Amino acid sequence: MEQLKVGEGPVLFGRCGAVATATLNLPKALNALNFDMIERLAQQLDDWAADDSVACVWIDGSGDKAFCAGGDVVALYRESPAYGEQPDYRYTTKFFSREYRLDYRIHTYPKPVVVWGGGIVMGGGIGIMAGASHRIVTESTRMAMPEVTIGLFPDVGGSWFLNRMPGRLGLFLGLTGAQFNGSDALFAGMADRMLADGRREAALEALVALEFSADCAGNHRRVSDCLKRLEVPQAEQPASNLRAHYDQIQALTDFASLPEVCRAIAGYSGDDTWLQKAAATLAKGSPLTPWIVWEQLARGRHRSLAEVFRMELVLAVNLCASGHFKEGVRALLIDKDRNPQWQPCSLEEIGAQQVARCFEAPWADNPLANL
Repeated sequence: MEQLKVGEGPVLFGRCGAVATATLNLPKALNALNFDMIERLAQQLDDWAADDSVACVWIDGSGDKAFCAGGDVVALYRESPAYGEQPDYRYTTKFFSREYRLDYRIHTYPKPVVVWGGGIVMGGGIGIMAGASHRIVTESTRMAMPEVTIGLFPDVGGSWFLNRMPGRLGLFLGLTGAQFNGSDALFAGMADRMLADGRREAALEALVALEFSADCAGNHRRVSDCLKRLEVPQAEQPASNLRAHYDQIQALTDFASLPEVCRAIAGYSGDDTWLQKAAATLAKGSPLTPWIVWEQLARGRHRSLAEVFRMELVLAVNLCASGHFKEGVRALLIDKDRNPQWQPCSLEEIGAQQVARCFEAPWADNPLANL
């Protein structure tokens, strides 16, 4: 298939007929999203929205291992304070406000946006994928919002999409950072179609061959019908842990307070390895993150998408300034000792005032006020 290349670097842009393409291009870093990539993708999406010759946008990642493994947390680590150090909100405000503005743009984009979510899709990668009109997963898809391990929280719209999952699946995934596959994503409403890993090029070719029009609604239907013809039959899709464990997850989260829920999950004593891993991750994770997850879902339940991103921007800069994020990233990615020294070190030591302060804006005007 002939593709006109119109860009190079950390994001590759191209054209195939009426389909514009963007490929995250840092495969050695699992296409982790840095500030430059966010800026380039945001500008190109604006240009394509105004270009009448573009009918559909396709976004994928270089290589077969990952669509996008998350945001560039090492850069954020360098700009964030340790416990007790004076915070500087400038870089984190700039990074997260640009990232969330990009995510919001994708959520509200008028033209069809197709995201190929094969391989690892986590954190910032979910932020891009969640807002797309046509979200493709494959047999290799591995998704998670694992921020509890680094003292952050499930952001990039997590307050929106976790609240819209069946039952309390969103709460469970936010608290535990549990991995879920493509079938899970379909069950939880985080994906629309499952296509075979080897059909990426065929799917793009099929989209390019469509007879698009100037009618965006009609183009959305054409893309949906096209992808439906290519999807993996349900009988051949991997088993869904979320579907299989749905009732058990409901039981583990069926309590009126966060400490009760966390004790139930972390105290799981059964022989299911998936639930065991989820319990262990929660038990060893940041004690502040579960409080934030509990509160963000409660506060975000009836907010608009724009209001959700404004709330999450406040949370993101405050969590990065708290010392928890710096310590979490140090233990997981810098020193790699996997032994974070959280301060405070337990859920019970964190008071309501400390949680409430995380929702207080550090600036007079929210940078996302005009969403």
